[in-house]
Amino acid sequence: MLIPIIVIVAVIIVGLIIVVSLQPATFRITRSATLPALLAVVFAQVNDLHLWQAWSPWAKLDPNAKNTFTGAASGTGAGMSWVGNTRWAKAT
Repeated sequence: MLIPIIVIVAVIIVGLIIVVSLQPATFRITRSATLPALLAVVFAQVNDLHLWQAWSPWAKLDPNAKNTFTGAASGTGAGMSWVGNTRWAKAT
């Protein structure tokens, strides 16, 4: 009774080794989303850092964060920095 069990386990292991060895060495995971909004509306939201608080999930984690804006009002050259809850800033 023990011999057939060992043979079955060995066949399963060999089968798994064959399946794994036939897989490609690299793979790619991609995701996409379609937003039900006009391109101009979406671009305006991400182009102006002053509007960040309205849609960012990170802003909701620390609503008391102090934001500082530098450079251009929006677009190229615009910058933003913030000081807030250090609990979210700790590296692991």
